[in-house]
Amino acid sequence: MRAISSPAMAESNGRPDPNGKGASRAQRALFISDFPRAIGGFGWYAVTSRMLNARAPRGDGHPVLVLPGLLAGDASTIVMRRFLRRLGYEVHGWGLGRNIGPTPQAVHGMGAKFEALVERHHQKVSVIGWSLGGIYARVLARLKAEDVRQVITLGSPYRLDEPTRTRAYRAYMRFSDRHVADVVVPTSAAAADPLPLPTTSVYSKFDGIVPWDACMEPPGPQSESIEVFGSHFGYGHNPAVLWLIADRLAQPEGEWKKFTPPTFARRLFGRFRVEAT
Repeated sequence: MRAISSPAMAESNGRPDPNGKGASRAQRALFISDFPRAIGGFGWYAVTSRMLNARAPRGDGHPVLVLPGLLAGDASTIVMRRFLRRLGYEVHGWGLGRNIGPTPQAVHGMGAKFEALVERHHQKVSVIGWSLGGIYARVLARLKAEDVRQVITLGSPYRLDEPTRTRAYRAYMRFSDRHVADVVVPTSAAAADPLPLPTTSVYSKFDGIVPWDACMEPPGPQSESIEVFGSHFGYGHNPAVLWLIADRLAQPEGEWKKFTPPTFARRLFGRFRVEAT
């Protein structure tokens, strides 16, 4: 099976940030409080879970691959994956243990996992990636565009102009000696070109780990950036995020449209506008 190549993992094309802006580092107060806020967010999820299960949009049950963030594994995405299974989707974790960066196991394993899902289901696969997992998702989408239905990233700083501006940089570099050669933390130059398929980028201005403006997709006919309120560690159980994911996955294949929040949940999303296509 074809593996993800190291140049692709870096997503490098040598072009400058089209926005011409650098992403600021997450504020210290947000960084310190991010994990406690994520724990508190479970209470909000518990209050809304019954409503989510009953009212969230349902789609055609196509396969979905969920990729975890740095230092996390499939356990971190259990709430999200169980929620999507209840909606009828064929949901799969990445099955590669803890994500410590682009190790040979991760690089080759993700490619093999994705190809196995396509072969098993005979359908395009939607890929959801959290933080570093979202950067992996974009790489998969570039390599396997014909087999990817859509990409949803959650707090993924794929438009960084400087890797040290994420609070996860030290954790990432701690395992750099185990990474595939020539694979680096992506910078803004690595993400200048939009993906050739529907893409939704979810970000929060209260993210304490990565700069929110490094997680935004340039406006385009098949791309959108949606603001939610919450912590970086809480994306996986944030009710607004779960609703958004369900809404995006429920769209018929080939009929993707930009997200519009439901009236009753509009305040769960940031200042919202539908961008012109």
